Amino acid sequence: MAEPEKRIALLIDADNAPASKIDVVLAEVARYGAANVRRAYGNWKSPAMKGWEAVLHEYAIRPIQQFAYSKGKNASDMAMVIDAMDLLYAGRLDAFAIVSSDADFTPLVMRILTEGVKVYGFGARQTPEPFVNACSKFTYVEALGQASGADDNGGPASRAMSAKALRSDTRLLQMLRSAVDAAAEDDGWAHLGAVGSQVGNQASFDPRNYGYRKLSDLIEAIGLFEVKRQNQVVLVRDKPKGGKGGARRG
Repeated sequence: MAEPEKRIALLIDADNAPASKIDVVLAEVARYGAANVRRAYGNWKSPAMKGWEAVLHEYAIRPIQQFAYSKGKNASDMAMVIDAMDLLYAGRLDAFAIVSSDADFTPLVMRILTEGVKVYGFGARQTPEPFVNACSKFTYVEALGQASGADDNGGPASRAMSAKALRSDTRLLQMLRSAVDAAAEDDGWAHLGAVGSQVGNQASFDPRNYGYRKLSDLIEAIGLFEVKRQNQVVLVRDKPKGGKGGARRG
Protein backbone atom coordinates (compact mmCIF):
# COMPACT_ATOMS: atom_id res chain seq x y z
CA MET A 1 0.00 0.00 0.00
CA ALA A 2 1.41 3.40 -1.01
CA GLU A 3 2.31 5.82 1.76
CA PRO A 4 -0.17 8.72 1.94
CA GLU A 5 1.05 12.03 0.53
CA LYS A 6 2.31 14.40 3.21
CA ARG A 7 0.20 17.49 3.84
CA ILE A 8 2.08 20.79 3.95
CA ALA A 9 1.08 24.33 4.85
CA LEU A 10 2.87 26.89 2.71
CA LEU A 11 2.98 30.23 4.55
CA ILE A 12 4.57 33.17 2.73
CA ASP A 13 5.78 36.38 4.33
CA ALA A 14 5.18 38.37 1.15
CA ASP A 15 6.85 41.45 2.61
CA ASN A 16 10.14 39.51 2.85
CA ALA A 17 10.04 37.08 -0.07
CA PRO A 18 10.48 37.46 -3.86
CA ALA A 19 7.40 36.73 -5.96
CA SER A 20 9.67 35.83 -8.89
CA LYS A 21 10.78 32.65 -7.09
CA ILE A 22 7.38 31.24 -6.15
CA ASP A 23 7.35 28.74 -9.03
CA VAL A 24 10.62 27.08 -7.99
CA VAL A 25 9.64 27.24 -4.31
CA LEU A 26 6.41 25.39 -5.06
CA ALA A 27 8.31 22.84 -7.14
CA GLU A 28 10.64 22.26 -4.19
CA VAL A 29 7.76 21.94 -1.71
CA ALA A 30 6.19 19.35 -4.04
CA ARG A 31 9.23 17.11 -3.43
CA TYR A 32 8.10 16.72 0.18
CA GLY A 33 4.34 16.54 -0.25
CA ALA A 34 1.26 18.51 -1.30
CA ALA A 35 0.85 22.15 -0.30
CA ASN A 36 -2.80 21.82 0.74
CA VAL A 37 -2.69 25.22 2.47
CA ARG A 38 -1.22 28.15 0.52
CA ARG A 39 -1.32 31.59 2.09
CA ALA A 40 0.59 34.82 1.52
CA TYR A 41 0.56 37.56 4.15
CA GLY A 42 0.97 41.28 3.59
CA ASN A 43 -0.69 44.65 3.17
CA TRP A 44 -2.10 44.12 -0.29
CA LYS A 45 -2.93 47.81 -0.64
CA SER A 46 0.79 48.56 -0.71
CA PRO A 47 2.29 49.23 -4.18
CA ALA A 48 5.23 47.01 -3.17
CA MET A 49 2.94 43.96 -3.33
CA LYS A 50 2.14 44.30 -7.04
CA GLY A 51 4.60 41.54 -7.95
CA TRP A 52 2.83 39.10 -5.66
CA GLU A 53 -0.65 40.04 -6.85
CA ALA A 54 0.28 38.86 -10.33
CA VAL A 55 1.05 35.29 -9.20
CA LEU A 56 -1.55 34.66 -6.50
CA HIS A 57 -4.30 33.31 -8.76
CA GLU A 58 -1.91 31.45 -11.03
CA TYR A 59 -0.58 29.36 -8.14
CA ALA A 60 -3.80 29.21 -6.08
CA ILE A 61 -2.31 31.17 -3.19
CA ARG A 62 -4.76 32.81 -0.81
CA PRO A 63 -3.85 36.42 0.04
CA ILE A 64 -4.25 37.32 3.72
CA GLN A 65 -4.75 41.06 4.14
CA GLN A 66 -3.04 42.63 7.13
CA PHE A 67 -3.03 46.37 7.63
CA ALA A 68 -0.05 48.05 9.28
CA TYR A 69 -1.58 49.25 12.55
CA SER A 70 1.60 51.05 13.61
CA LYS A 71 4.06 52.86 11.39
CA GLY A 72 7.26 50.88 10.92
CA LYS A 73 5.72 47.70 12.36
CA ASN A 74 5.01 44.59 10.29
CA ALA A 75 1.62 43.28 11.42
CA SER A 76 1.79 40.50 8.82
CA ASP A 77 4.30 38.60 10.96
CA MET A 78 1.87 38.35 13.87
CA ALA A 79 -1.01 37.27 11.62
CA MET A 80 1.16 34.57 10.07
CA VAL A 81 2.26 33.26 13.48
CA ILE A 82 -1.34 33.12 14.74
CA ASP A 83 -2.47 31.21 11.65
CA ALA A 84 0.48 28.83 11.92
CA MET A 85 -0.38 27.98 15.53
CA ASP A 86 -4.05 27.44 14.62
CA LEU A 87 -3.00 25.07 11.84
CA LEU A 88 -0.58 23.28 14.16
CA TYR A 89 -3.22 22.74 16.84
CA ALA A 90 -5.69 21.41 14.27
CA GLY A 91 -3.27 18.50 13.83
CA ARG A 92 -4.00 17.83 10.18
CA LEU A 93 -0.59 18.72 8.73
CA ASP A 94 2.68 16.84 8.35
CA ALA A 95 4.93 19.83 7.68
CA PHE A 96 5.16 23.58 7.21
CA ALA A 97 6.96 25.49 4.46
CA ILE A 98 7.78 29.03 5.54
CA VAL A 99 8.97 31.53 2.95
CA SER A 100 10.66 34.51 4.58
CA SER A 101 14.05 36.07 5.27
CA ASP A 102 12.93 37.37 8.67
CA ALA A 103 14.58 35.91 11.80
CA ASP A 104 11.51 36.87 13.86
CA PHE A 105 9.97 33.55 12.78
CA THR A 106 12.68 31.54 14.56
CA PRO A 107 10.61 30.99 17.76
CA LEU A 108 7.66 29.84 15.64
CA VAL A 109 9.84 27.28 13.85
CA MET A 110 11.21 25.98 17.16
CA ARG A 111 7.68 25.66 18.56
CA ILE A 112 6.43 23.72 15.52
CA LEU A 113 9.39 21.34 15.73
CA THR A 114 8.52 20.41 19.33
CA GLU A 115 5.35 18.80 17.94
CA GLY A 116 7.40 16.55 15.65
CA VAL A 117 6.34 18.50 12.56
CA LYS A 118 9.03 19.39 10.02
CA VAL A 119 9.64 22.95 8.86
CA TYR A 120 11.10 23.68 5.43
CA GLY A 121 12.42 27.23 5.18
CA PHE A 122 13.03 29.34 2.09
CA GLY A 123 14.63 32.76 2.03
CA ALA A 124 17.31 34.99 0.59
CA ARG A 125 21.01 34.57 1.34
CA GLN A 126 20.92 37.44 3.81
CA THR A 127 18.51 35.46 6.02
CA PRO A 128 19.91 35.49 9.59
CA GLU A 129 21.51 32.22 10.72
CA PRO A 130 19.18 31.62 13.72
CA PHE A 131 16.22 31.21 11.36
CA VAL A 132 18.22 29.18 8.85
CA ASN A 133 19.56 26.79 11.49
CA ALA A 134 16.21 26.39 13.25
CA CYS A 135 14.48 24.89 10.19
CA SER A 136 14.50 21.17 9.45
CA LYS A 137 15.88 22.21 6.08
CA PHE A 138 16.50 25.70 4.76
CA THR A 139 17.13 26.46 1.11
CA TYR A 140 18.24 29.82 -0.26
CA VAL A 141 15.89 30.89 -3.03
CA GLU A 142 18.91 31.93 -5.09
CA ALA A 143 19.94 28.26 -5.13
CA LEU A 144 16.64 27.17 -6.69
CA GLY A 145 16.07 27.02 -10.41
CA GLN A 146 19.67 27.82 -11.32
CA ALA A 147 19.44 25.91 -14.59
CA SER A 148 18.47 29.18 -16.22
CA GLY A 149 21.95 30.49 -15.45
CA ALA A 150 20.72 33.86 -14.23
CA ASP A 151 19.51 35.41 -11.01
CA ASP A 152 16.49 37.67 -10.49
CA ASN A 153 18.44 40.71 -11.67
CA GLY A 154 19.58 39.12 -14.93
CA GLY A 155 23.08 38.43 -13.65
CA PRO A 156 24.83 35.07 -13.50
CA ALA A 157 23.47 32.50 -11.07
CA SER A 158 25.45 31.96 -7.87
CA ARG A 159 28.43 29.71 -8.54
CA ALA A 160 29.64 26.68 -6.68
CA MET A 161 31.95 27.47 -3.80
CA SER A 162 35.60 26.58 -4.41
CA ALA A 163 37.33 23.72 -2.60
CA LYS A 164 39.35 26.26 -0.63
CA ALA A 165 36.23 28.09 0.52
CA LEU A 166 34.51 24.84 1.44
CA ARG A 167 37.50 23.61 3.45
CA SER A 168 37.60 26.89 5.35
CA ASP A 169 34.01 26.38 6.50
CA THR A 170 34.75 24.63 9.80
CA ARG A 171 31.06 24.18 10.65
CA LEU A 172 30.40 22.38 7.37
CA LEU A 173 33.44 20.11 7.74
CA GLN A 174 32.63 19.21 11.33
CA MET A 175 29.04 18.43 10.41
CA LEU A 176 30.04 16.19 7.48
CA ARG A 177 32.80 14.41 9.38
CA SER A 178 30.51 13.74 12.32
CA ALA A 179 27.85 12.38 9.96
CA VAL A 180 30.34 10.12 8.15
CA ASP A 181 31.70 8.80 11.46
CA ALA A 182 28.20 8.11 12.77
CA ALA A 183 27.12 6.29 9.59
CA ALA A 184 30.37 4.38 8.98
CA GLU A 185 30.44 0.56 8.90
CA ASP A 186 33.29 -1.51 10.37
CA ASP A 187 35.41 -0.94 7.25
CA GLY A 188 35.18 2.82 7.66
CA TRP A 189 32.93 3.40 4.62
CA ALA A 190 29.52 5.01 5.05
CA HIS A 191 26.54 4.92 2.68
CA LEU A 192 25.91 8.39 1.31
CA GLY A 193 22.19 8.09 2.06
CA ALA A 194 22.93 7.41 5.72
CA VAL A 195 25.34 10.35 5.80
CA GLY A 196 22.63 12.61 4.39
CA SER A 197 20.19 11.43 7.06
CA GLN A 198 22.74 12.09 9.79
CA VAL A 199 23.42 15.58 8.47
CA GLY A 200 19.70 16.30 8.33
CA ASN A 201 19.37 15.25 11.98
CA GLN A 202 22.22 17.56 12.99
CA ALA A 203 21.18 20.81 11.32
CA SER A 204 19.39 22.53 8.49
CA PHE A 205 21.34 21.58 5.36
CA ASP A 206 21.02 21.77 1.58
CA PRO A 207 24.05 21.22 -0.70
CA ARG A 208 22.54 23.67 -3.21
CA ASN A 209 23.22 26.47 -0.71
CA TYR A 210 26.91 25.84 -1.48
CA GLY A 211 26.31 25.70 -5.23
CA TYR A 212 26.16 21.88 -5.60
CA ARG A 213 23.15 19.96 -6.82
CA LYS A 214 23.80 16.80 -4.80
CA LEU A 215 25.50 15.88 -1.53
CA SER A 216 27.94 13.62 -3.39
CA ASP A 217 29.00 16.55 -5.61
CA LEU A 218 29.64 18.71 -2.56
CA ILE A 219 31.63 16.04 -0.73
CA GLU A 220 33.80 15.34 -3.78
CA ALA A 221 34.42 19.06 -4.29
CA ILE A 222 35.75 19.47 -0.75
CA GLY A 223 38.57 17.04 -1.53
CA LEU A 224 38.95 15.74 2.04
CA PHE A 225 36.81 12.64 1.59
CA GLU A 226 37.15 9.46 -0.44
CA VAL A 227 34.15 8.56 -2.57
CA LYS A 228 33.53 5.29 -4.40
CA ARG A 229 30.56 3.96 -6.30
CA GLN A 230 29.35 0.37 -6.31
CA ASN A 231 26.53 -0.05 -8.81
CA GLN A 232 23.87 2.37 -7.54
CA VAL A 233 25.44 2.79 -4.10
CA VAL A 234 27.70 5.72 -3.22
CA LEU A 235 30.12 5.23 -0.32
CA VAL A 236 32.17 7.88 1.45
CA ARG A 237 34.81 8.07 4.16
CA ASP A 238 37.22 10.61 5.58
CA LYS A 239 40.57 10.48 3.78
CA PRO A 240 43.25 8.66 5.80
CA LYS A 241 46.05 10.74 7.24
CA GLY A 242 49.04 10.84 4.95
CA GLY A 243 46.87 10.89 1.82
CA LYS A 244 47.31 7.53 0.08
CA GLY A 245 46.36 4.24 1.65
CA GLY A 246 47.03 3.52 5.29
CA ALA A 247 44.58 3.21 8.09
CA ARG A 248 41.51 5.40 8.26
CA ARG A 249 41.82 8.57 10.27
CA GLY A 250 40.77 7.85 13.82
